[in-house]
Amino acid sequence: MGKTEGTVALNAEWRTPSAGIAHAAGARARQTVWMAWEKVVGIGMEWGSEGTYSFGICKLLVKRHRGKPIVCRDGTRIERGELIGELHLDNAKVLELTREMSPSRAALLTARQARDDMRCIQAALESHPELVRVRGLTGITLLHRGLLHGLGFELQRLPSRMEERMCAFYLRVLLRFLHPEGGRRVAGNGGKLTPMRLVHSRSSLRRQFAQPQSHTN
Repeated sequence: MGKTEGTVALNAEWRTPSAGIAHAAGARARQTVWMAWEKVVGIGMEWGSEGTYSFGICKLLVKRHRGKPIVCRDGTRIERGELIGELHLDNAKVLELTREMSPSRAALLTARQARDDMRCIQAALESHPELVRVRGLTGITLLHRGLLHGLGFELQRLPSRMEERMCAFYLRVLLRFLHPEGGRRVAGNGGKLTPMRLVHSRSSLRRQFAQPQSHTN
């Protein structure tokens, strides 16, 4: 166990009930402020998109790709100006789960819900008139190890160091505010929490989540 982790564990062990209550109240207050700010930012992000769709705990913003071409492992090339689905977790719903149960249980249910939502997204991309031209899905996260499990995303570095630093700052602040152990995770793993881009082409999404068709005589 590292020095930082040992100090955190010791402090938690000797925390008085009143200190624990005050800590929880402070965390809820910070989360409330963050969610209010995030709602305002979300309105701006949706304003710049060509469509916003909700799938359980996932949000999909359809946008024109503005950066360098994204080249997927299967050979798909997403060019500037083509439609992409920008994937976001609905932090309000994730936060609700973390308040109702233990962090480990909330993480398990979030992962299960995300897999179900991805199946729904894949089906929508095949059938929804406004989504059939979407070339792939992208997202940015610090917690890519957990999200990769069972979801089939490929990992790519962000296009520039500047974008990497800006995303790292934002996502670390978000983790501190919303995750029950976010402060400790950021303090103890700051060097490891590197933002990465998650990518699914339409083809890889279909391979991962398409439901097998039933055959009838």
